[in-house]
Amino acid sequence: MRIRAAAPAELPLLQDIERAAGEPFRTLGMAAIADDDPLPLDVLESYRCAGRAWVAVDAADRPVAYLLTDTVDGAAHIEQVSVHPDAARRGVGRALIEHLAAAAGKQGLAALTLTTFTEVPWNAPYYARLGFRPLTDSDPALTEGLRAISRAEADHGLSVWPRVCMRREVGAP
Repeated sequence: MRIRAAAPAELPLLQDIERAAGEPFRTLGMAAIADDDPLPLDVLESYRCAGRAWVAVDAADRPVAYLLTDTVDGAAHIEQVSVHPDAARRGVGRALIEHLAAAAGKQGLAALTLTTFTEVPWNAPYYARLGFRPLTDSDPALTEGLRAISRAEADHGLSVWPRVCMRREVGAP
């Protein structure tokens, strides 16, 4: 699996990947997630221009997954990671996260963080298998930046389903 920076012409493909990756949520009674619009092209372009958008590509160099990252309170925060269902369960998401972990280490960032649904099998349980740990309200690693992200997600309606902030130290498996 090759990982590289996203190209400008591929941004609509990232939206297609996001739509396809959202469909399995429908089977869990989370149609609002499946129906949520992907990030707009201008937002994807801002991530791409900042060097914070990576794609995993197939043998034909076509994206099958992508990851967007921000820096939040000294950690590489996974803003979005989406894998097309046709490429799922092949280690593609893991490869993108490991790529981010390596880049974060080179930048001197202490950890990877993310927010996710606790009861979706391919969300919190999956990230726990990749070495992420849930952050409780009293955990000092639950930074103000992560709290702000959680509040923004709640304002967007995501708190209808249980969510959690998670963290993995850079260098952890």
